[in-house]
Parts: sequence; C-alpha cells; structure tokens
Amino acid sequence: MMMKTRAKALPLLAMATILFAGAAWAQPSAPDRRALAPFGPTIGYADLADLALAARVAVVATVHDATRLKGPDAVGVAPGATRFYVVGDVDALIVGPGVPARISWLVDLPNDAANRPAKLKKQKLVLLARTSPGEPGTLQLVARSAELSWSPALESQLRGILRELNGAGAPPVVTGIGHAFHVAGSIPGEGETQIFLKTADSRPVSLSLQRHPGEDTRWSVSLGEIVDDAAAPPARDTLLWYRLACALPPVLPDDSVADQAPEDAAQARTDYRFVLDQLGACGRTTGKDAR
Repeated sequence: MMMKTRAKALPLLAMATILFAGAAWAQPSAPDRRALAPFGPTIGYADLADLALAARVAVVATVHDATRLKGPDAVGVAPGATRFYVVGDVDALIVGPGVPARISWLVDLPNDAANRPAKLKKQKLVLLARTSPGEPGTLQLVARSAELSWSPALESQLRGILRELNGAGAPPVVTGIGHAFHVAGSIPGEGETQIFLKTADSRPVSLSLQRHPGEDTRWSVSLGEIVDDAAAPPARDTLLWYRLACALPPVLPDDSVADQAPEDAAQARTDYRFVLDQLGACGRTTGKDAR
C-alpha cells in the first residue's frame, strides 16, 4: 500500500518543485534558521498572525511519508538544511477551501546538531499554505516557516486569530499616521492628544491619550468616526494589538503635526511615544521590528 501511495504522489513532484522554487520568499544564502520551518519551537503571535493573514488554507496534518530531495530538486536549500517532499493525511481543515484527505507539499528544514535531516514521519503539523491551481491536494507553504509542530495551544491561538480576522468587527490594516493634535488643559500637566491613523480601506481608527495631574495617563483606541472615551487599550496578542504594534512607525511624522504650535507638536510626539511603549514591541522574528 505504501508503494502504491508513493507511486501516485511522485508525479506531482515536478509541479510542486516549480511552485516552491517560484515562491515569493528569498532563497537564503547562509543558514538562517528563522527563515526555515520552525519544526518544534513555539512561535510568537506576530509571526503566526503574519502567516495566517498570508494563507488561504490552514490545515492540521499528520505526515504519512517524507522524501529527501537532492540535486536539481534541492536548488537554493540553505547549508545545514534538507528539502523534503512530504505527503500527509489531513486531520482537520481550520480554514480554506476543501482539500483532499491526503495532501503533499515541499518544505526546507534545518538539520539537527549532528547535521542529520529532520525526522518527519508521523509528525502532526499545522500548515499555512495556498493550493495549487488545478491541484487542490498540492499545497504551497506561504513561507519557509509555515510548517509548524502541532500543539493544542498553537491550534487554539491560530483559530483565535482567524476568528478575529473573519469577524464582522475585524480591525483594518493600519498603513500610517494621518493628522495628530494636542490640546492643553486649563491647568499645568493636563491635556489631550488625538492621533488619527491611515488604513488600507479608509476605515477610521484613532488613538486618544488623556493626562490629568495626579492620575495615571489614559489612552485608548477607537474604531469609528466618534472617539470613544470609554474605549480601552487593546490587549496584547489580539488582532487590534498586532495591527498597531507591528505597523505604527517609530516616530510621529512631521507632516502629521505641521499645523500645531511647537509645544503642542512636541507633546503630541511625547504622547505617541507613550502609546508605542504601552503597546510594546511587535515581536516579529522573520522581519525587522522597528521598535
């Protein structure tokens, strides 16, 4: 039965190899293990969200068979890594169009400390991928890091990201900073800053920060035309937090406060920095984190 399965699967190899070689990610010229599938380690929220947003298909699969590729089929593999043609059985479809019960994909994995190839057979994995046109059983990973060791916690977090993403109130993609202004209060140390964000679909998003002497500084995010004073900062490791922490620039652009008096512009910049500090670093490891 196994020989029959492999004989059926291997004709897909040429198409899968072409897809893999033409993928959007760069071929690493040196061992960059962050760029290879993190087979085993946990993954941070930002990296998982990046993969989830790029994927059209997310599945849980158990490896049925894995073939090591060499020669022309392994062009561009980083030193210390091995490329595999993998056949797996689908345990669960998390999101995406229907896929067959058995699927195949290519992946580069780092070798172990003794430079031996990873052992894949019978491993339970989460795959974030796209389907190949006309070949629903052939998956193309959205990144080299898009094959992940399955765990209940990982699957739960991924489902949470996708649930937020597909929900009616999903926050928009933040693309930059619009107008920002600060209004001083009637007593020293009192004031309010509002910062309006640019979004990919032009939906309104704004940051509001209030200072009162003797009280903790309060800030919030509003998703709507009306600034909601009762709104709260986003909880870490939520989609709104990710949209802000991973997209906001490290400083307030000069043109956003060009119409402000110098002292008000300076306070707006200080308050913006406060918001960034409260959000904390994005934590992305597969790209640059500006903060």
